[in-house]
Amino acid sequence: MRPTTTDPPVSDPRIFYGWFVVAGAFAVTFVGFGSAYSFSAFLIPLQHDFAASRGSVSLVFSLAGFLYFGLGVVTGPLADRWGAKGLAVAGMVLIGIGLAAASMARSLGAVYLAYGLGVGLGIGCSYVPAIAAVQRWFVRRRGFASGLAVSGIGVGTLVVPPIASLLIGTLGWRETYLAFGAFSAVAGAGMAVLIEDDPRRRGLAPDGDAAGSTIPASGSAEAVLAKVLTSRRFVGLYAACFICSFGLFVPFVHLVPYALDHGVAQSAAVLLVGAIGVGSTAGRFLLGGVADRLGRPLSFLLMFVGMGLSFVIWFFSVSLWPLALFALAYGVFYGGFVALAPAVVIDYFGGRHVSSLIGILYTSVAFGALIGPSAAGFAFDVSRSYTLPILISVGAYAVASAVLAVTSRAT
Repeated sequence: MRPTTTDPPVSDPRIFYGWFVVAGAFAVTFVGFGSAYSFSAFLIPLQHDFAASRGSVSLVFSLAGFLYFGLGVVTGPLADRWGAKGLAVAGMVLIGIGLAAASMARSLGAVYLAYGLGVGLGIGCSYVPAIAAVQRWFVRRRGFASGLAVSGIGVGTLVVPPIASLLIGTLGWRETYLAFGAFSAVAGAGMAVLIEDDPRRRGLAPDGDAAGSTIPASGSAEAVLAKVLTSRRFVGLYAACFICSFGLFVPFVHLVPYALDHGVAQSAAVLLVGAIGVGSTAGRFLLGGVADRLGRPLSFLLMFVGMGLSFVIWFFSVSLWPLALFALAYGVFYGGFVALAPAVVIDYFGGRHVSSLIGILYTSVAFGALIGPSAAGFAFDVSRSYTLPILISVGAYAVASAVLAVTSRAT
């Protein structure tokens, strides 16, 4: 592209445009993960209508989760090259199409295709590019800004599942998916247009400072990226996220059925996923700012430890209030985990390939999203109990915490 002599527009100094980018990313995560994490409200109706086992229905979520985290390895580099906005808008439209198609499914296989591909591809196109764009707009307040952007996941987890349960009870699950699809395509795509990749296009540096000179990175793009990917620090970060991911999404799919199995009323059980959303929102808002002062790598390690300890609470919980305590505690640490992961990546490795690196890192989570919830469902089908999946999750968090602690000191 030919260089232009036109000066870049200068952002209004009263409102740093980076916060509009945060708002766009918030909307993307709200729509995408609100749609995904409301799946627990649909599990029992889908199981009933298609006469399916709990494990086979859980696989709907697992396929979508595998796609939306696994696709980051493709959409991250595409965002580095072409920009995040177009991918984010396309992702929101895909979610809308997928949910609308799921509403018309006449078999569980059709739900796999519609929901799995629509929601999976949609979040996969939008999540990593949107979150990576936020990282470039901030340095001093990166943890807070990243936490605010991904707090859309927490708010979506809080708001959408109860709405889904209410609409399913009054309209049916098909009509509910259709309504969610329309909202995703219109509201999600409308907000995604706020996302921009680089503050320099508005004559600014990160945090709203005046634009200044930057130090060019040395070496070819491929050589720099290869060096990062083979470093002990990145390998350890990848391994820790991979190990912990086997328990990461189990509560989002199985906490409501677990509560129902223990005699909790439907109206109260569905609120447990909302309680994860409450804790998650608090974690993203509060822990991001705390991590900026305490240190983001240490804070990230504490999120792994906290998630593992919260599963211990779940193991001993058989009634509503202990389950609510688990949901809140897990939500706080899960929210901090999601908020800090992109910030830790750019802290460790810089911003030159941030979208690519975040996308590659999230492939580690993709395999856990594919295996964890469905394996927990099949384990329940065999044993009529969630004891084994919960204990395996506790062990996974313990091992992941140890791996991260050992390798985070590497250079």
